[in-house]
Amino acid sequence: MKKVLVLGANGQIARIVEDRILKEQPDVELTLFLRNSSRLAALDSNKNVTLIDGDVNNFEAVNNAMKGQDIVYISFVDHDDNNVMTKNVVKAMKENNVERVIESSLLGLYNEVPGEYGRWNYSQVKWGLDAAINADKLLEESGLVYTTLRFPWLNDRDEVKYTITHKNEQYLGVSGSRQSMADVIVKIVADPDYLKNDSVGIADADTQGENRPVY
Repeated sequence: MKKVLVLGANGQIARIVEDRILKEQPDVELTLFLRNSSRLAALDSNKNVTLIDGDVNNFEAVNNAMKGQDIVYISFVDHDDNNVMTKNVVKAMKENNVERVIESSLLGLYNEVPGEYGRWNYSQVKWGLDAAINADKLLEESGLVYTTLRFPWLNDRDEVKYTITHKNEQYLGVSGSRQSMADVIVKIVADPDYLKNDSVGIADADTQGENRPVY
């Protein structure tokens, strides 16, 4: 069995990922880590699910959850000025010989979003941008097998429709569905070599040229 630890397991994208993995990948066991595990009580009876109450700011809690895992999916963006969450994950992974990590982030880490939309996006995310940039650097320099997912502004459209861009490429699109973001994560879990050691932008290319998010 492949074991996957989901940190922040009650997030909207995380819930989609968990549902799809349980339906599509019966060889995967999920450890779902969140502050109040009762939120996911409906999954408690699933033989492939372990629920853990915990806070990612607590190293011991993260370290205990990390034992025996194969892949770690961080469902939240690290906006902490000291990057405590990312540091805890990296340290726990190294102590437990876990190599594969997927971390959620946001568009604009490398000034890769052009035009008016890029300027607007920066005005909205600048308060937490430095922390997200540092989290990406921590992963890149960690020696772990990582993927940084640079999400666009999200919508709840019932579609899987996206284009992937890589680091040092212009970001394509301004928005995308949560289902599309989840699709990328599900693919990485199925094939951990997919998008390894990369920072990727994910968005609906048809939204390129819009000045504001598309909902």
